[in-house]
Amino acid sequence: MKNKSYLIIDLKSFYASCECVMRGLDPMTTDLVVADAARGRGTICLAVSPSLKAKGVRNRCRVFEIPSRFRYIMATPRMQLYLNYAAEIYSIYLDYFCKNDIFVYSVDEAFIDITGYTQLYHKTPHEMARFLLCEIEQRLGLPASCGIGTNLYLAKIALDITAKHAPDRIGRLDEETFRRTLWQHTPLTDFWRIGHGIERRLQRMGLFTMGDVAHAPYKAIRKAFGIDGYLLYDHAWGREPTTIAEIHAYRPETQSVSEGQVLLRDYSYTEARVVLVEMADQLALRLTSRHVVASSVTMCIVYSSRPDFCIPPASGTVRIDTTNASSKITTALLELYTRIVLTGHPIRRILLCANHVEPEAEQELSLFTPPEAEMKERARQQATLYLHQRFGKNSLLRATDLLEAATRRQRNEQIGGHKAYGDKETVEPRKNLPAIRRPAGAAGAPARERDRARGTV
Repeated sequence: MKNKSYLIIDLKSFYASCECVMRGLDPMTTDLVVADAARGRGTICLAVSPSLKAKGVRNRCRVFEIPSRFRYIMATPRMQLYLNYAAEIYSIYLDYFCKNDIFVYSVDEAFIDITGYTQLYHKTPHEMARFLLCEIEQRLGLPASCGIGTNLYLAKIALDITAKHAPDRIGRLDEETFRRTLWQHTPLTDFWRIGHGIERRLQRMGLFTMGDVAHAPYKAIRKAFGIDGYLLYDHAWGREPTTIAEIHAYRPETQSVSEGQVLLRDYSYTEARVVLVEMADQLALRLTSRHVVASSVTMCIVYSSRPDFCIPPASGTVRIDTTNASSKITTALLELYTRIVLTGHPIRRILLCANHVEPEAEQELSLFTPPEAEMKERARQQATLYLHQRFGKNSLLRATDLLEAATRRQRNEQIGGHKAYGDKETVEPRKNLPAIRRPAGAAGAPARERDRARGTV
């Protein structure tokens, strides 16, 4: 593993930087937040520009938490724009690396195994990182930082901790430098996969740094954290054996498909029932679009929290005939909703999950459901998906989607619960993609050289 080299590239304040570039502003010096002003001052800022962060504004804060003395631009989220930029960034990686050596970790982060490319391009890992950061900034105008490590974990830690203090925004770690420079680093929450809960549990054990964890009795770590103790102990020593190839090859034993949303206000029992019907139908359409069926569905209803009392969520699972039919899924969930949900308490969050998902080809027809009815409903759902794809998701709706409590029409215009195209009066036409400043020959020559070296052409 010491001969391996990994990069992880992170776009700095990705959403905010995209908005700055689209406005012709410098992402590193412009005070800008990405938040939906229509949701009020309590809405979360999806991104805060680096210059505001330097002034003490924390990322993912509420709008009202930004000091009033700061003057800044508030940009309405445009999720489709950010996805377009993410796709262009991925295409830059494909210009120089095979897709099997790339693992997209999030919309703005990606791991790259550069072990076989340093000799191909005659560059050191640091030179290759600097080259990629320059390519992204020259073509798209977006600032980025990079971590280099001898395994995936060290690359991530180099990005999160070391790169922040490097003038060129590039950090590098191997096991030796990790132990020498970061064993005494605090707080522990700076390290990947350690949240405040794990930090408190470690502190109760008298462990305050990664060096403390590395030298703690292994059995005590294993007993306190279970199977995660293996991972925590290895990470304390800077070890991580998993490779990108193993990540790509991983296949879970079971699969599920889920739907969830946080309601923008407190919903009554009757209003939430309307949203549940919408979500159940949407879950069935997602199963149909993937040509899979499910044998059970899970529902979780989270009540609105209040200072004087807190009610635990209502959750349950119900078995259904192995199907993706909307009628069966909706009926099962409504029966479960009636049975377990309290009627007198406001609801703020609804989660649905279809369990034990398997391909349609493996489904056995039920003896109690006429095959014609099953086939008719499946054909109707496929026709609905076709119309949604061709004319938009709001081209065909149910009557319940027009009720005041319904949320489907609004959510059909969102991505990840946020506006896909921003405010109609200020957003560019949908056909507009990011302005790409691609150097002549940049896409063709390196890719051909890469593929020729790997024997794929």
